[in-house]
Amino acid sequence: MVKPRQLGTRSARTVIRLQFMQISEVYVGLGQEAFGQLLRTISIGKLRTYQIYEGFKVRAHLHKLNTEILRKYAPKFWERITAGDEDFGKDLAQSVLVSHLDLVGAVLDFVSVPHDNGFFKKDIDPKPYFSEGWEDRVYERFHGVFPDALVIFYINHLRWELLGANEVYRPASPTSPSAA
Repeated sequence: MVKPRQLGTRSARTVIRLQFMQISEVYVGLGQEAFGQLLRTISIGKLRTYQIYEGFKVRAHLHKLNTEILRKYAPKFWERITAGDEDFGKDLAQSVLVSHLDLVGAVLDFVSVPHDNGFFKKDIDPKPYFSEGWEDRVYERFHGVFPDALVIFYINHLRWELLGANEVYRPASPTSPSAA
């Protein structure tokens, strides 16, 4: 007879890792050029307004934070992202999205998610509002209205944060055979 394992012993512990996409995979999926474009859209004023300036500055390992420094440090930030620095990736995502609450609110209005100025309303489950094909509809609607890198990033951020996606969304290219 096999002796049962005692709960709490090292040999009885099992870790199940779900294969959901990480935020760093969203950035990597967009590519280094789009990553640089996202950095250039961060509003230092909005970071201060929403009181995330100091936290982001510390997470970014910077003594000073301004748009010039963000551009200058883009290659170092890219290295951190490709190395899988999830905490930095999450803070960076928050900085990008707070800088573009106009896009966030417009997308949430478009898919009919109740929100307060781009922030989900309390006590709602937003998942049911994202029906099949929502990504393509959002991309088609906001492509050209906002920078493509930003629109695709937000689509993927929603997929990562809310929907547990396991791969990066990439819109079909107008020149690809599947789009014809």
